[in-house]
Amino acid sequence: MTQRIIKNAKIVTADEEFTGCMVIEGGTIRSIERGDTSVPAAEDWAGDWLLPGLVELHTDNLEKHLVPRPGVIWNAHSATVMHDALCAAAGITTVLDSVVIGDMDQGGARSQTQHVAIQALHACRGEELLRVEHLLHLRCEVSAPDIVEVFERYADDTLLELVSVMDHTPGQRQWRDLTKYRRYAERFGSFGDAEYDAMIAERQEHQIRYAIPNRAAVIAGSHARSLPLASHDDTEVDHVEQASEERIRISEFPTTVAAARAARAAGIAIVMGGPNLVKGGSHSGNVSAAELARLDLLDIFSSDYVPASLLQSAFLLRDTVGWSLPKAVKTVTRNPARAIGLHDRGELATGLRADLIRVKMSGSMPIVRGAWHMGVRAF
Repeated sequence: MTQRIIKNAKIVTADEEFTGCMVIEGGTIRSIERGDTSVPAAEDWAGDWLLPGLVELHTDNLEKHLVPRPGVIWNAHSATVMHDALCAAAGITTVLDSVVIGDMDQGGARSQTQHVAIQALHACRGEELLRVEHLLHLRCEVSAPDIVEVFERYADDTLLELVSVMDHTPGQRQWRDLTKYRRYAERFGSFGDAEYDAMIAERQEHQIRYAIPNRAAVIAGSHARSLPLASHDDTEVDHVEQASEERIRISEFPTTVAAARAARAAGIAIVMGGPNLVKGGSHSGNVSAAELARLDLLDIFSSDYVPASLLQSAFLLRDTVGWSLPKAVKTVTRNPARAIGLHDRGELATGLRADLIRVKMSGSMPIVRGAWHMGVRAF
């Protein structure tokens, strides 16, 4: 079996950081040692950081490639391969492609791409076109009339690793502020007042009619298949209490400190968006990731819509919030992996997968110089 030795790397394990060496055999980490080695064939990393490959639970990045402009639907194979390349370049070696299911837009872009995205994911994996490991995250819009039908179509998909229940009805959760919602809704073109009011009324009527039974059906179906579950945009304490009663173990993007505190008390993992930290706040006016980090109410980062934000977030936690680097790195590696039951990756330890990234600092900005998935160079 081919052996590879790395030396003079700043290694970040789950609990500490030190300069040392690593031996990799095949796709597995065989040893990690402090200090130098005299083996002539060892690769000298010249003091660059050696981190675990990043683990992404929720990214909309594939959507950006499938729908690069309003009204433009791109070839799904091409979009998937380009999305994969960007993930590899960002240091992400395990990515859950989050696909929104449930049609709230009455024939909008997501309803046109949800099926082809999942089909392309399987096809590209089967053709060995992908650099890193892609799995599936179904984002279930519970107010959509068709969500249960679509969920049942994909609930037994072999790549499915996470199901989230979400409700983007304007006037609550993420979109409590209807002024901000209108600005978001009009990002691709403006509404007349009557048209906008009719859209709001229809979505709120759909929520009243569908949200409760649809959420119950998706949660029951997920538990029956032992699928990890996440709630989305918890805002009130009772949102978290409901999630806890439903045996949901992940809270994606809580919008208030109160919701995050309730999640911590219930033992629910708290996910925040990397762009929120990098940009200094939420684009929809909700609680900032930095505030939750300072309160130690943050467990996992998602890159959401900017893959590069995942690595940046870990170093920003160290540099601006004061977390140790091992603790910060776990928010983008070990913690997300463990949250969905992946115990073979997410940290640098003997016997685990050799999912690795090499990071060089450009000033305060971490830059990925290389990424390896199970010992094979991906970037």
